[in-house]
Amino acid sequence: MRHEDSEAALDEAQADAASQGLKGMIPIGRPFLDYLISALADAGITDVCLVIGPEHDQVRAHYASGLTRVRVHFAVQAQPLGTANAVLAAREFVEGRAILTLNSDNYYPVDAYRRLMALDGSGLIGFAYDALVRESNVPADRVRRFALVERGPDGSLRALIEKPDDATFDRLIATSLISMNLWAFTPTIFEACARVRPSARGELELQDAVRIARDELGERFTVVPYAGGVLDLSTRGDVASVAARLRDVEVRL
Repeated sequence: MRHEDSEAALDEAQADAASQGLKGMIPIGRPFLDYLISALADAGITDVCLVIGPEHDQVRAHYASGLTRVRVHFAVQAQPLGTANAVLAAREFVEGRAILTLNSDNYYPVDAYRRLMALDGSGLIGFAYDALVRESNVPADRVRRFALVERGPDGSLRALIEKPDDATFDRLIATSLISMNLWAFTPTIFEACARVRPSARGELELQDAVRIARDELGERFTVVPYAGGVLDLSTRGDVASVAARLRDVEVRL
């Protein structure tokens, strides 16, 4: 979120967090991450691990005290090498348990968390396009750039199509869902993350780890269809709309 946006009117604290790349700490009444963690607690999750950079002492200090419903842990990603590397950094925290993995700049519905927690194995939420556009703060043209999720006849993940072009999106959307990077993983994902090689962008990508887990390690990923919205804090221009949507949401940590 370091990119300037002439349309975005941020106060000094918001601009400072954005300039540091700390999207989760952007204050909208209170840090955005507070809302996200409170929603996880509402879903029954008691332990949360935040993957942070070695310089992010501000995040550690914020969650050092005052928590009654959740325990916040930290894993350090020494260098920003990509999402698969970030997940791999949390391996010690997981200790062989199943986990949910999600973006720190998205506010997901509590019910979506609960549906993933009910799975016996790995999976992801596949968001219905129409509901996602209708109930999110994300414009339709941005949603069209998110990954398409194709399901097999048994409801398992058949393909993830990253950043589809317009022709591909229009051809597949009638039978596909949208990924907003809300996943349930078994510990198999860590072996897959360790096998990932840099993508064309030079990053260790989580979607590549998912393909390795499925194709090389035999992991099945269940796609859970969901008709609902997600609040996305990807850009400075999103701050006002997210703040408006969360204004009356109670946070209990």
